[in-house]
Amino acid sequence: MEICGEEEGCRFLVLSPSQCMTSEAFRGQDQEHIRQPTYSYAMEEDIDVISYAEALNGLSYECKPLEEITNGHSNHKPLMNGLIISHNVKDHTNGSAPLRSLPILALKQNGLLQSLAAGGDQPNPTEENVELEKARQEWEALEHMQPALNEDLIPTPLISFNEALQYFQTTDLGDFLKNIQPTIRRTGLAAITHFLFGPPRLHRELLEERDLVFAIAQCPVDNSQTVHMRVLQTIYKRLIGSKLDCPRYGPHWENIGFQGFFCTAGTDPSTDLRGTGFLGLMHTLYFVMDPETLPLAKDIYRLSQHATQNFPFSVMSINMTRIALQVLREEALSKECNRRQQVVGVLNEFYVATYLHLYQLWKTEQKTIADSGFVLKEVELFAKKNPKQMLRRLEIFLKERQAGGIPRGMSLDPQGQQSSPTLGERAARAGGGQGSKGKEMHFTRVCDLPPDMEGEARLI
Repeated sequence: MEICGEEEGCRFLVLSPSQCMTSEAFRGQDQEHIRQPTYSYAMEEDIDVISYAEALNGLSYECKPLEEITNGHSNHKPLMNGLIISHNVKDHTNGSAPLRSLPILALKQNGLLQSLAAGGDQPNPTEENVELEKARQEWEALEHMQPALNEDLIPTPLISFNEALQYFQTTDLGDFLKNIQPTIRRTGLAAITHFLFGPPRLHRELLEERDLVFAIAQCPVDNSQTVHMRVLQTIYKRLIGSKLDCPRYGPHWENIGFQGFFCTAGTDPSTDLRGTGFLGLMHTLYFVMDPETLPLAKDIYRLSQHATQNFPFSVMSINMTRIALQVLREEALSKECNRRQQVVGVLNEFYVATYLHLYQLWKTEQKTIADSGFVLKEVELFAKKNPKQMLRRLEIFLKERQAGGIPRGMSLDPQGQQSSPTLGERAARAGGGQGSKGKEMHFTRVCDLPPDMEGEARLI
């Protein structure tokens, strides 16, 4: 009980909520379920104070009538849950008479304190139920909604090598066929020596297939051709492991080793195809779509992402295509093509064999991008002089891998490398050690080789 204030010589007293609660008599005037506690004021004269009773939080709470209030003393004895709560209120000189402690349970069950602790503005349970029901209906409606798929978001289907090859076989490549140079022009003594001691000529029935290969090597990437775009998307998806298409231009092509020039739309991978044309993409497509060679392609791609031995996978692949084309132009593959009666299949395998040779050399000898010029020159020399051996090694490698064993030449054990010469050492011996004496070449992109150029290809 506190002294609230004085007015005209009279002091007002405020009774605590435990001494004065909302009366049953007021319930007929107010039909609301939740009431705010009512404070009663009485002057410090002899006034009869009406007792109130209210149910708080479902608990019975009643106060016995206050018989008299004299000099700040009260004989009031409230009851809560059948227990008598006594208060001895004394009048202090400062005019205040604080209440003694209440049971904790009574404080917890006091609706006024709970309302104050919660911020004094409790939401209406009826409004909450309406909001929850509305949210539930929205979620149910969302579950039954079918998203409208944009045609641009539908993934482009993968394309196989045979399907892409069939496209070029049925496409008019007459303009490109006029510019091909399938063999090296030799004159004088070089022509006589090649005729007498050189490799056999390609069979007449295989000339059309050989010309098709060189015509594809003249074709640029055409954005209007669906097959061209599908080839690019297939290569990217198979190497990255993504199921979604990627933009035609952008820096994401650098993730698979393209170093295309940056245009207004972004990085363009087609600018890396100089010297090999669309054949560079066709060989990569064969590499990643053939079930036997796909594991090797992923191994090489992982090595290209190495912290110290990294290299641009796609640009290196284009270099392997360039080497394979040069070996075919020099007729070093004619004997194998005549034996199998095909050109495309032999060239595909020779491309993979060349990339395998570089991969083993790069990995076992811990090569880095700074060594790329020498490594490419060494691989090219070995490929030109030992095409049959290259194909044989690829065949053995794939058989051993399918059998679950470790292919030869893949061990990183230094002792194993000393006991058995690596492919790089054999290539150096075959080239007479010229690879390390040549001028270092910067490994960026491939240049288009002049048709009448003999000997080694140069890189820029």
